[in-house]
Amino acid sequence: MLAAIAAEGEAHSALLAGDSEAAAAAYARAVETYRASWAVAPPKSYGRLVGLLKAAVLGGNGRPAADEVRAALADDPDAAGSPVASYVLAVAALIAGDDDAVAALADVMQPRGGAFERTAIALRALAAGDKEAYAAAAAAIADDFAGREEHLTGVAIADTAIMLEILAAERGLAAGLDSPLVVLPSTP
Repeated sequence: MLAAIAAEGEAHSALLAGDSEAAAAAYARAVETYRASWAVAPPKSYGRLVGLLKAAVLGGNGRPAADEVRAALADDPDAAGSPVASYVLAVAALIAGDDDAVAALADVMQPRGGAFERTAIALRALAAGDKEAYAAAAAAIADDFAGREEHLTGVAIADTAIMLEILAAERGLAAGLDSPLVVLPSTP
């Protein structure tokens, strides 16, 4: 897990420095390392799947990871009641175009409050095609990251907002967030 977080931090640093190629390579390493960590993790270690999927989206390979996450949790009886599992499944459903699944998953996330609530609102808005609601939620997510003194990877970046902006752009719903912590990867 620590190696995955370190690889993700390296990727974030490269992305913020404008080196999308190095970022993509480091995100790919983070995905592999999160995958290995998930394979040996105790039950309910859903944060590893969140890291895997987020790194995959930021690295430009979200769809295979979304399919992997959905398959990994398909028969997990604990996933249904977990806000963390619901988060990763909602993102995976959005990537897979299964918009109808997103609202119920967001309903499990939202009562946890804070970052889960903001992200649930953003995911629900993306699934519904509500650009205005998405933009407000995405801005709140970016503001939350900007106000943090500590970041999981040690790199000040709004990775959730970036992931959501990538997914929103694919739907023509990007908010165009204006934050130094929201840097989108360049596409070749």
